[in-house]
Amino acid sequence: MPLTSRFGFIGGGNMAEALIRGLLAGGVAPAAITVSEPLPQRAEFLRNSYTVGTTSDNREVIRKSDVVILAVKPQLWGAVHPQLADIVSRETLFISIMAGVSTAAMEAPFTEKIRVTRVMPNTPALVLEGASAICAGHHALPGDLLLTQRIFQLVGKAYILDEKLLDAVTGLSGSGPAYVLTFLEALADAGVKQGLPRDVALGLAVQTVLGTAKLLLESGDHPALLKDKVTSPGGTTIAGLHVLEQKAFRGAVMDAVEAATRRSMELGANTGK
Repeated sequence: MPLTSRFGFIGGGNMAEALIRGLLAGGVAPAAITVSEPLPQRAEFLRNSYTVGTTSDNREVIRKSDVVILAVKPQLWGAVHPQLADIVSRETLFISIMAGVSTAAMEAPFTEKIRVTRVMPNTPALVLEGASAICAGHHALPGDLLLTQRIFQLVGKAYILDEKLLDAVTGLSGSGPAYVLTFLEALADAGVKQGLPRDVALGLAVQTVLGTAKLLLESGDHPALLKDKVTSPGGTTIAGLHVLEQKAFRGAVMDAVEAATRRSMELGANTGK
């Protein structure tokens, strides 16, 4: 069943574009989507590529939309919300993808008890394989979370969580693509060091990660069980795993997620969280 709401975007960057693609794939008509984008070239690109409506007026987006996705940089929220103070209402659901800006910080500038949900997506949403976490603001209606989840399921997986856990989501899946890419680069470099051509080494590394992730999802097995199936007694894999254990590979990954989570909390405090 297609979504029937009218959708607006304040901000027309890469994540907004991913969501536009997802909405169109989910059956939303281009005429039901309006994007506010201040850069003329970017607005023209979105208009020509997806035949959606574009404007430079944030207020026009709210007038035309049932659901407004706030896709501006967090540091711009202070300049955006005064433009909306006299036009927001309970009729509109606001979905924020502004990293580090809490639902309370979004609600605070308005006398109206606005409906807000907050989402922490990640960059694989650009290829419709994202991982997102969703929480509700104080005044959100029961159906708002489910609608938000349905929208973000169009660009990947979406999980409903308590807001207090979104910093951990930021540290894991928000920053996670960078960890995976660093591992992929190292894996390919290792292949090159052992004599493989660069393109072959990278291709093997990428397909290995992609295939392993798909195997894990489709099997439903615990990662340790699948790892054991690849690890023969006295074989090559256990020799490699021994080195990873010596170098504290797993501990380093856990420390990275912890550091990113802590930094997300700090940034949130600086943006009025």
